[in-house]
Amino acid sequence: MIKVRPAKKEEIQELAKIGLASWRKGILPLVTAEVVSRIEKDNPFIPFLKEHGGNILVAEADGTLAGLGASEHGDNHISDIWVAPEHEGKGVGSALIAALEEQFMARGFIEATIRVSADNTRALGLYLRLGYRDTWRGSDHDPILDMTLEKVELSKRLRA
Repeated sequence: MIKVRPAKKEEIQELAKIGLASWRKGILPLVTAEVVSRIEKDNPFIPFLKEHGGNILVAEADGTLAGLGASEHGDNHISDIWVAPEHEGKGVGSALIAALEEQFMARGFIEATIRVSADNTRALGLYLRLGYRDTWRGSDHDPILDMTLEKVELSKRLRA
C-alpha cells in the first residue's frame, strides 16, 4: 500500500539518496561526464530538500520511503517527481502526482503543469498515461545541470 504525506526534516538524507538514485536512472544517461561528476559530488537534492521541505510530499510503500514529489513554489506546477528505482512501476509516481493534483485543486487551480526532459521516455510516458498533454517542446537551460536539454511541458485540466 502506498501512503503519501508531507516530508519530515529528519528524512532529508534518505530522500536525497532516493532523489539521486532516481536521477542516475533517468537523467544521468542524458548528460556529460562533467555534469555527472558534479552532481554525484554535490548532491543537489540536499539543499533542495532543506529549502523546499514544506512543499515536498513523500510516498511510503509498506512503510519504506519510496519517492518524493514537489511543487517547489507552492503553485500548480509539479517541479519534481523522483521514485526510488526499486519502487518504479508500482504506482509510487502516480500516487505522488495524484496527491499534488489534490493540493492544486485545494488551492483553486484548474490545471496542473509539469516539465520533463524529452528523452526521459519513462517519465514522459507516465505523465501522458495520467492524462497530461504536450503544450510546449523546445530547448531549455537547466540551472542545476548547467546545460541545455530538450524539454517537454505538459498540462492537465483538473476540473471540468
